[in-house]
Amino acid sequence: MLIELQSLGKSFGEHEVLRDVTAGVEKGDRIGIIGANGTGKTTLLRILCGQSQPDAGSADFAAGATCGYLEQTAHLDPDANVYDTAKESFRPALDAMAKLETLQKQLAAKPGDSEITAGIEHCTAVIDAMDAYNMDTQIRKMLNGMGFPADTWQKKAGVLSGGEQTRLRLAGLLLRQPDILILDEPTNHLDIETMAWLETYLKTCRGAVLVVSHDRYFLDAVCTKIWELREKTIQVYRGNYSAYLPQRQAADERRQKQHDADVEKAAKLQDYIDRNLVRASTTKMAQSRRKQLEKLEITAAPVNEARDLNFRFEYDIEPYDELVTMKDIQIRMGERTLVKDLNYVVHRGDKLVVAGPNGTGKSTLLQVLDGKRRPSSGMVRLGGGARTGIFTQQQARRIGRVIDAIWDKYPRFTELEVRSHLARFGFRGEEVFKDCASLSGGELARLRFAELALERPNLMFLDEPTNHLDIYVRESLTQALAAYTGTLLLVTHDRYLMQTLGCPILYLENGDTTIYRDFAALRDRNSAPQTPARTEPEKPQRQAYGKEQRRRRAEVRARIKAVETEIEELGAHIVELENELNDPEVLRDHLVVRDKCDDLEDTRFHQQELFDEWEKLLEEQERFEAEDAGEA
Repeated sequence: MLIELQSLGKSFGEHEVLRDVTAGVEKGDRIGIIGANGTGKTTLLRILCGQSQPDAGSADFAAGATCGYLEQTAHLDPDANVYDTAKESFRPALDAMAKLETLQKQLAAKPGDSEITAGIEHCTAVIDAMDAYNMDTQIRKMLNGMGFPADTWQKKAGVLSGGEQTRLRLAGLLLRQPDILILDEPTNHLDIETMAWLETYLKTCRGAVLVVSHDRYFLDAVCTKIWELREKTIQVYRGNYSAYLPQRQAADERRQKQHDADVEKAAKLQDYIDRNLVRASTTKMAQSRRKQLEKLEITAAPVNEARDLNFRFEYDIEPYDELVTMKDIQIRMGERTLVKDLNYVVHRGDKLVVAGPNGTGKSTLLQVLDGKRRPSSGMVRLGGGARTGIFTQQQARRIGRVIDAIWDKYPRFTELEVRSHLARFGFRGEEVFKDCASLSGGELARLRFAELALERPNLMFLDEPTNHLDIYVRESLTQALAAYTGTLLLVTHDRYLMQTLGCPILYLENGDTTIYRDFAALRDRNSAPQTPARTEPEKPQRQAYGKEQRRRRAEVRARIKAVETEIEELGAHIVELENELNDPEVLRDHLVVRDKCDDLEDTRFHQQELFDEWEKLLEEQERFEAEDAGEA
């Protein structure tokens, strides 16, 4: 047993965080620690690594066991380069090598000195334990695995991004090879390649691994046990996260059933006491029942501390089919080309994930698509009827209370309506009156999702939407995005989200863009051929058609384009007329108002006629496509 926890407890003032925690860690364990935000996961890790002491109980470690801890926030020497920072992990062995050289010189002067010989044996043991004579090979392998190619090894740690510093700290920790590896959110700031490498490493490393993570895919790939922090204590489950879910549900059902049975028994005892205590013939039996009732311990009903969120994203306006058209897009930042020659069309109702290594320009590409940036060359066009909703990776700080963030935008809502809406996103009770400036990253994200749901966009651009969310909120968001029938473009490293959406993935690397059919194709890309991004997927060869048939197809395509253009122009004219009718100068002249109203009515009528024609043309085009599929 590497770690044994016995009745461990921890409080901060009057706030109890952990109570009666009893569990054990054995060699080879891969333990995932989960729980809603604020349930004490980081507090438990700090106790396990010796940075904090429990108020009750004990945390006993095996004699000589070493422990390595990756905190969410820590600092590196800003003046040391990447390679030297990693090399510091071998400091005990480096010191032993220096001492060994001195001792060997002393032994040459004093052959047979037992004290010097013992010192040499100790130094040799330290060096061998860390395999320090192969340290350069280990360092190179680790740095490459953690996303630091050779041309970055001389960079100073002080100029690295926050994500790069986290990866470098993790690399140094893994090089130490401790008996117990304790990781707090290790997949934060890692791209898909690095996460896959880390999973493989953790599954084969010696010792034990304890990891706090909200990444379901990671927990499924690595963990053999789950510790759930709930009601201030730990429940232990065998298997990975997917195996834990049905176990927890079954345990909750058993506990709820026992609770209901205890409550029912207590009610029956109380009823018997009430009916028979005052009657002389039954008073003794009633008193006996009262003693039973006093001794009866009612099993507590299961308490779900996780936020069970119940929300959906919906929209009102149905946009045109070709909703986001990317034509010959190039994006350059200084001398560096992030995207080159991107041609792709996102159709109404499509979902598209943008993925790739860190620093390749995924967020920049999304900003070009949502209109925040202009491409260096090429064109992005949104189809008519597009109503966009945007989620950025870093949410801006707001002023005022949570409830005001919604009420100020929708002043006609009653307080009950606003509070009911916020409750769907986890803001309940007094939480709706919290100052927005004090919200955590996860709370700010949930507030933005609450706003998005009311905006009712038919086209959403989301940049890393699952960052900062606990595993339960991620699950709710994943379900809501999978059920969304609008059009979705998102940047994410969340592999479980990609897998659930089952949509195409645009993979960006070294300026090149490749489309993968789904997450399985991306995961297996090294063994499968890659397909460059294109405007439309390749179509199979078709039989030749007659001249009249080809002519009609061309007419339909041309007419659809013309009708869509005219509908857009009429829509712009309608907006212009509506603005004019709100102009005080126009409203003073009733004859002008009458003419404007007639023009507006005629324009709307003509636009509806075009919509009807457009739908019929689309049906005809779909028939042609169905015929093609049948002949193929």
